[in-house]
Amino acid sequence: MSDDLGLFSDPDVQDERPRRGGGGGGGGKAAAAARRAKRRRKRTILWVVVALVLAGGGAGAYYGYRTLSGIGSYDDYSGAGETDVVVEVKDGDLVSAIATTLKDNDVVASPRAFTEAGAEDQRVTGIQPGFYLMKTKMSGKAAVARMVDDKSRITPLEVRGGYVLHDVTAPDGKITPGIVSRLSAASCVELDGAKKCVTVEELRNAAENADPVALGIPEWALDAVRAAPKENRLEGLILPGLYHLDPGADAIGLLKSVIGTSLNRLQGYGIPGSTGKTGFRPYEVLVVASLVEKEGVIKDFGKVARVIYNRLAAGQLLELDSTVNYKLDRPIITTSPEDRARSGPYNTYNAETKGLPPTPIGSPDRKAVEAAINPEDGPWRYFVKCETDGTSCFNVTFEEHDADVADAQRRGVF
Repeated sequence: MSDDLGLFSDPDVQDERPRRGGGGGGGGKAAAAARRAKRRRKRTILWVVVALVLAGGGAGAYYGYRTLSGIGSYDDYSGAGETDVVVEVKDGDLVSAIATTLKDNDVVASPRAFTEAGAEDQRVTGIQPGFYLMKTKMSGKAAVARMVDDKSRITPLEVRGGYVLHDVTAPDGKITPGIVSRLSAASCVELDGAKKCVTVEELRNAAENADPVALGIPEWALDAVRAAPKENRLEGLILPGLYHLDPGADAIGLLKSVIGTSLNRLQGYGIPGSTGKTGFRPYEVLVVASLVEKEGVIKDFGKVARVIYNRLAAGQLLELDSTVNYKLDRPIITTSPEDRARSGPYNTYNAETKGLPPTPIGSPDRKAVEAAINPEDGPWRYFVKCETDGTSCFNVTFEEHDADVADAQRRGVF
């Protein structure tokens, strides 16, 4: 057998061989001793490597034996299941992770019961994050069929740009549910015939009275939230998007969950990290974004943001109808002289409340947030909706603005 590595040869014997060229003496013996020590170290290292390889091979063989010995046998329930249970599929969960979650909740008898039943169903790999209403003690086949059925997925909360916390009543009497009402409806689940919801009253109480820290309010917003009117203090902190809700959570748990998800989105949009260049605090930039969302169409967001910042810099009243209508619960773009004469912290026509309103006036979407962080450059101080598609005309002087207002009214824009 070849011993190219020198594992089985004796370095002491090799050094006994006569050498050519003489040299002799004490120096030769010292050199030979050094060579023998070097070979011993090399042999020791190689033996350690071999031992590790063999040990790894043994562990692999044992693992392989364990795996192979289980082929064809796994626990599985029979039937469609017994009692209702809610399970969560988290973002990024693979089929194996979903199977383990089902086993942990006693939906299936073993993870393999689910994976084997779903091996031929491509829909299993497309299961989306969220909460699912399942049954305990289901067969793997029944669990697969239920997981891929859209009816089993608990409908998430959807928030759109401009939504507000409270319900809004239109001039014709139509009520648009606010975020709190929508959150209550989305929290409902029926378990074994009994419907359970977190009520609007419970959510309002938590939103208005719970410790902001318990609700997950970040440090950069804490002072403003504590100082805000309690019925409005969470406004603007629940951004547009989908929210997967745990039906078993209480009011504080639900609010903390959606606020946490929203803050992750907000951080990705640049708040608080990118707000320093605006010269305003992160919460103030969020307020500006909410004004932008209400006052303009997307293509005008950057200019609307610039008008707001220009007015603030000049010490000018913001004079925005959207802030007045926010407190009047009216989804319209204009106000009357009587409306503008009202007092209150959200009336930006009132000299007593100069500056930004105390909270956002709705949920700004990503583009509104980005516009508030990076407004367009320009000297504009005025704008008015001048086209039927919502496009605004922007002006530097009030005289120019007044002329555009008259022209838009003449053309029936508003």
